[in-house]
Amino acid sequence: MKERKGYKAYPLTVAQKFHFFYLDYCPKKEVVNVGTSLTIEYELNLNVLRQSIYKAYERCEGMRIRFAYDKKEKQWYQYVVEKEEREIEYVDFSGKTMEEAETIMKEWTAVPFEREDSPMNRIVIIKTPDGNQGLYLLADHLTLDAQSLICFLKDVIELYCNTMYEGVEYPKEMRSYIEQLEKDLEYEAGSKAQKRDREYFHKLIEQSEPIFNGIEGPGPLLEERKKNPKARAARCISDSVDSALDIFHLEEEPTARLMTFCEQQHISLQCLLIMGIRTYLQKMNGNDDVSINVAYARRATLLEKKSGGTRIHSFPFRTIIPEDMTFLEGIHMIRDAQNETFRHTNFDPVEYFAYRAKLYPTEPGNTYEPMSLTYQPMTLKEKGLSQLGDIKYKTKWYPNGATTQAMYLTVMHRPEDNGLDFNFEHQVKAVSRETLEYFYYYMCKIMFKGIEKPNLKISEIIKLI
Repeated sequence: MKERKGYKAYPLTVAQKFHFFYLDYCPKKEVVNVGTSLTIEYELNLNVLRQSIYKAYERCEGMRIRFAYDKKEKQWYQYVVEKEEREIEYVDFSGKTMEEAETIMKEWTAVPFEREDSPMNRIVIIKTPDGNQGLYLLADHLTLDAQSLICFLKDVIELYCNTMYEGVEYPKEMRSYIEQLEKDLEYEAGSKAQKRDREYFHKLIEQSEPIFNGIEGPGPLLEERKKNPKARAARCISDSVDSALDIFHLEEEPTARLMTFCEQQHISLQCLLIMGIRTYLQKMNGNDDVSINVAYARRATLLEKKSGGTRIHSFPFRTIIPEDMTFLEGIHMIRDAQNETFRHTNFDPVEYFAYRAKLYPTEPGNTYEPMSLTYQPMTLKEKGLSQLGDIKYKTKWYPNGATTQAMYLTVMHRPEDNGLDFNFEHQVKAVSRETLEYFYYYMCKIMFKGIEKPNLKISEIIKLI
C-alpha cells in the first residue's frame, strides 16, 4: 500500500507492532485504550478551549494518525490526515457524585476504537462534580504513549493561556511525526545500528537462561517443576484478561527523600525502583538472579520528545546481585547495566523474545518475568505551565478493564505535590489487592532502608525488613 485516501501510507513501526502482538491474542480489543482526564480549579472559556484543542490537533501529526489494512499483503499501514474537524463534545457532570462521573469515564475508556480509517482518539470537554473544568482524552496506545499524551495536553493548555492572558508566550512548535517515523523505518530496514543492537541483545540472551521469580514466592515455578524438574520458566498469568487498577500514593516528603538520594548518587529513580522490586523478589524466592520487564520511552532527541506517537519498547532486565553485595553496589550495577541497555532500545522486542524462545524453549504462556515496570518522569508540572500560577489541577488515569500481563506497575509523579503514584494494573484472577499491598509495603521498606543505610549488605536489609 503506497497511498490511502490521497495520503502517503507507511508501514507500522516496531513499537506499534508490539501492541498488535498482544492485541491479536486478547479477546478484549480495548486493551490498547489509554484514558485520562485533566481538570483545572477554574472557570474556563469553553470556546477558547475548543479552539485550543483544534489548534493542538493541527500542530500534532501524531494525533491525526489513521490505520488501513491491506488484504493482499495482510499488513496494517498508517497515514496522517491533514485536519481533525470532528465535533468536540461537552459533558457536564454537575449533579452527579465524583464516583458516578468516574464510572462513566471508565465506561468510555472500555470502548475500543474502530480500527480502519477512523480517528484513534476522542476528546470530551468536561465539568466535574467538584466544579473543575477541563478535558477527558481517550486514545489508542498504537498512536500515543504517556509522554506524547502529556506533551499534547501541555500544548492545549499553553495555547489556551496564550489566547486568554497577556504576556504568555506562544508555545514552541511540535515536531513532525512523519519525519520521526521515516527515521524509525530507516533503522528497521537493516541499518548498521540495528545490526549492532541485535548483536548486543543476542550476546546478552546467550549468556545463560534466566529464572522465574514469583510475586508471592516460587510457587508457580515449583508447580512447573512437577512436570519438568529442570524448568526455569513458569506461568503467572490467569485464564482471564479482566483487570483492575489499584493506586498507592507515596507522600511528597518521602518522595523527596528518594529523589534527593538519586541526585546525590547520580542515578535515575527508575534504577532505585528496579532495586526495590528485584530485592523484594530476591527475598521472596531466594534467588540472586532476578528478571522483570522494563519499559523504555526512547525520547532522547527533541524530535523524539515532541513528535508524538508511541515509542515505548519493553525488554526483560536481568540482574544477578549476590546478597553479600551492599545496597549501593547493587544500585550502581543496575545503573551501569541500564545505561548500556538504553543505547540499544531501538531493537525489536518481539525479535528479542523470539530469539530467546528459540534458544530456551518453554511451554506456551510461560515466562521468566512476573511483572513489568514503567517509570514516567515527565509531568505537567514542568516548566511551561507556570502561567497557571497557583491554580490547582488534577490528572486521573482510567483503566480499560483488560490486560494481558499478570501485573504492570506504572510509577508517576502527582501534579498536586510531586509525590509518587504507584499504579498497579493487574489481572484480577492472577494478583489480588492484598498481594499488591504486601508487595508495595515491602518494596518501599527496602528502598527507604537502602537510602538510609546504603552500605548495608542486601542480606542485612532483607533481615531488617
